[in-house]
Amino acid sequence: MRTEDDPARWPAYGTCACTAAYGLMKLAQALGSDVLVDKEPMRPDLRVQMLARDGWFVASYWLMFAAAIIGVLLALATVQPWGRRLPRRLLLITTWTLGVLMILRSIGPIGFGLLGDTMVLTGLRPPPAEHAELARHLATWDLTLWSPFFLIWGALWTTTAWSFTRTKTQRQPALLPAR
Repeated sequence: MRTEDDPARWPAYGTCACTAAYGLMKLAQALGSDVLVDKEPMRPDLRVQMLARDGWFVASYWLMFAAAIIGVLLALATVQPWGRRLPRRLLLITTWTLGVLMILRSIGPIGFGLLGDTMVLTGLRPPPAEHAELARHLATWDLTLWSPFFLIWGALWTTTAWSFTRTKTQRQPALLPAR
């Protein structure tokens, strides 16, 4: 059984902190705040809708806030006794998948990321001329804020998954028949 001071628990708490920070930012945006809204990397046509507070974007902020709440609970489920009621395989698949996707996002093969931003800023992949200044602005922000954040967050998810994979505690079914 894991104890409160077990070092294997801290990646899950770090994951909770990153997830909560992201969720709180999305909540603030859903409630009308412009915090970091203009720094989110996306296509220019979508950016116009986002900055105009299009209903779909506001709804997406609420959905991302709800997903963050679920993410916090998911990370906690890997280290809290009540998490034993959840299917272990589901927790493992979800934590590993989230970690890998966030790391891939931070590197760049699935959109913006360290590679794509560096290519834009060095001129190896020049953006369309009409959006060049905006593309460099967003690439700079993504390279200095979002990609490192997603890399750390993804590393925490994968470390949480790895720690959870290595747990030897017996997991009890949610409902045991009375004897």
